[in-house]
Amino acid sequence: MAMAAADIEALIRTSIPDAEVTIRDLAGDGDHYAARVVSASFAGQSRVRQHQAVYAALGGRMGGELHALQLETALPSGD
Repeated sequence: MAMAAADIEALIRTSIPDAEVTIRDLAGDGDHYAARVVSASFAGQSRVRQHQAVYAALGGRMGGELHALQLETALPSGD
């Protein structure tokens, strides 16, 4: 069962409220996405910890409803 990009974004925003989330469907099949998540809450965390926070937000859907997610995390750039 495929997962909608809007659902992925909503799950991430629920867990990481300040996140700027951009989702792209890589294959047009609803199973292979790329996500860019930018959040100040990532400050002081390793890239691995940042990714773990995003995967935790997805609540175990990876490998089931969501087949593949290419993930990029970042801190907001200063204005």
